[in-house]
Amino acid sequence: MTQRPRLVGINHVALEVGDLEAALEFYAKVFRFELRGRVPGMAFIDIGDQFIALAEVRSQASDDSRHFGLVVDDLEAARAALEQAGAEILPGRGLDFRDPWGNHVQVVEYSRIQFSKTPEILRGMGVGDLAKSQDALAELREKGLR
Repeated sequence: MTQRPRLVGINHVALEVGDLEAALEFYAKVFRFELRGRVPGMAFIDIGDQFIALAEVRSQASDDSRHFGLVVDDLEAARAALEQAGAEILPGRGLDFRDPWGNHVQVVEYSRIQFSKTPEILRGMGVGDLAKSQDALAELREKGLR
């Protein structure tokens, strides 16, 4: 049997948008980020050792279940920024929104989930040492990751 590779992370997520400049403006109203780079029709939003690729090629309608999740250092600040930007905040127990091109985005707070960045990556991103909740630490311990 052929050995299969282990998944170790996500390098990037690509989002289709109808207008690249408007998308950069929208996401800059909501999140602090550095632009990693640009090529014709695409821009790359840096998130430390990962990135979001914005592609100006919106070709499909939004749907209710396809989505991706972003991790932030402050969930309430994200909610306030989304409200101020006029984002469509979706009903539910978490913080989900739809961007102007129909992309469904779920936002979670770093302290509350098992997702972890190394201290070196956090320092490089300028967010310092983010603490984890007891529940998140328990999840990590259960998997032998802490």
